Amino acid sequence: MTFVQLIECRTSRLDEMNRLMDDWVAQTKGRRTATHALVGKDRSDAAHVVEVVEFPSYEEAMRNSNLPETDKIFQGIVALCDEMPTFTDLDVVRDERLAEDTVRRFYEALTTAGELPPLNDLLDEDVHSHDPMNPQDTIGLDNVRAEYRMWRGAFDFTFTLEDVLTQDDRACARWTWEATHKGDFLGIPPTGRHVTMTGTTLFRFGHDGKIAETWWQEDQLGLMQQLGALDELEQ
Repeated sequence: MTFVQLIECRTSRLDEMNRLMDDWVAQTKGRRTATHALVGKDRSDAAHVVEVVEFPSYEEAMRNSNLPETDKIFQGIVALCDEMPTFTDLDVVRDERLAEDTVRRFYEALTTAGELPPLNDLLDEDVHSHDPMNPQDTIGLDNVRAEYRMWRGAFDFTFTLEDVLTQDDRACARWTWEATHKGDFLGIPPTGRHVTMTGTTLFRFGHDGKIAETWWQEDQLGLMQQLGALDELEQ
């Protein structure tokens, strides 16, 4: 369950506090477990500062708190405050994320190193994927994950998101895909070639904010040509 910590304090030294937080971020890079942090200043009381920090779970928040740098930074923050900061611990019971944020996290998950993430926080259990490269639609989270694993097994790749547009329960992403062909792909043995492909993906979101349906459009012909699959036809 997602966990959020609400930290409130009073200070007239916000600039110094921000520099202190920048130091903490630099010192804990790769080890901190917070996924999102936001600092706000009360419009009616400039000394009232609120920080909201999000973690994947309470356990991850505790792991973050146990970093030696965290205690050191906390003592520095206390010294900058007019009084002791207060903490409110919240278990998230409802989370409505913005569509653009979900789209960007989706592409990040597809390219993450190691094992493919479960994706159940991003995709509906009955997600429906349309892709002209497939003879039929792919339906269900397990089947969609298997398709993504096929691509990851055949290529080391990255996505560059050129545009992300959202409206109501829809989002559209225009992307550039760059990859190295390392494994079998549609019967084509690994070539080691560096390939690129452009395309767009249309997303439909369900009532819970998860991706319920996708429509992929990509330069299939260009990809097959770069892999050498059309060499005989072009001679």
